Amino acid sequence: MKRIVTVVLFLIAFVVYAIEENPFEKSTTSNTDIKYDKVIDFPEDRYPGTAAHIKHAVEKGKSPICTINRKGAEGNRDESLKGIPTKSGYDRDEFPMAFCEEGGKGADIEYVKPSDNRGAGSWISHQVDDLEDGTKVLIQVQ
Repeated sequence: MKRIVTVVLFLIAFVVYAIEENPFEKSTTSNTDIKYDKVIDFPEDRYPGTAAHIKHAVEKGKSPICTINRKGAEGNRDESLKGIPTKSGYDRDEFPMAFCEEGGKGADIEYVKPSDNRGAGSWISHQVDDLEDGTKVLIQVQ
């Protein structure tokens, strides 16, 4: 009897697994569920330190959406970096970025090499130059 119950339970688990693809995997929100106006494919090969930070921050629950808010950048930067010490040879990288409405207090901070961080900042800035404040941008690491 125990053997039959074990086999039946195994079969049920197998069927559930097959139907659900993997029910034991952590559920995450798909980027397709999020409303945005533009997609920016961030180049991981050019800025690997910043790309890794973006990935880590999103994995930890930070939104990959940036609502452009240039006027709030200075205040957001002050809030996000408050209490985070500088480190010789590194920049403090913020995600979401300071020019994003989602940035500021609670932003994820990692130490990134200055050439990577500043190059990435310049690259992102050029991508959003023509976009108005309030535009929602999905940032994807590629």
